[in-house]
Amino acid sequence: MTLSKPVLTFLLLIISSSIYLQTNAQANTTQGYISDELPIFVHSGPGKNYRILGTVTSGSEIQITGNSRDDYSEVIDDKERTVWLESKYVSSEPGLRVIIAQLNSKLADLEGNSSSISESLLRANKKVDQYNSEKTQLNNEISSLNKTLSEVSLKLKDQDTSIKKEWFFNGAIVLCIGLVLGLVLPRLSSSKKSNMGSWK
Repeated sequence: MTLSKPVLTFLLLIISSSIYLQTNAQANTTQGYISDELPIFVHSGPGKNYRILGTVTSGSEIQITGNSRDDYSEVIDDKERTVWLESKYVSSEPGLRVIIAQLNSKLADLEGNSSSISESLLRANKKVDQYNSEKTQLNNEISSLNKTLSEVSLKLKDQDTSIKKEWFFNGAIVLCIGLVLGLVLPRLSSSKKSNMGSWK
């Protein structure tokens, strides 16, 4: 059976209108969530007398179309089905399951950041330990240099005292020699004079 051209055109128009309405309905939706603890039955229309299309799970993300009637709301579920369910199960706030998932995600991020901070802190502590070790080594070297400097200063002081003593003894010897010469030479010269007088 072949359809006439006007009938085909009419059918195409209906199909395209249906696709347009569905696309337009999705574009005008708002984010929502299922707020019950148990799976909720969804229907093809606003009431329990409409055909059951399946269930939606608590905490599921849905798109709220804004259509509501007889305490039922039209939504697009997570399987892209346009369905109706009781308005009391529809919420604009995320359910406990979504909140827990978000908190777990944030907790995982915090644990990752905490691990990164711990590694940075460990590296910083290693550097501090290294700097403290270098500081201790430098302090030991400074103490050794100060000890060497004290020893050298003491040796220089002893050397200076020894030089002074040596000069003092040398001066005393020269003085003694001078005294001896001062006493002996005049006698020698006087004895020479007396000997020369006796020869005359």
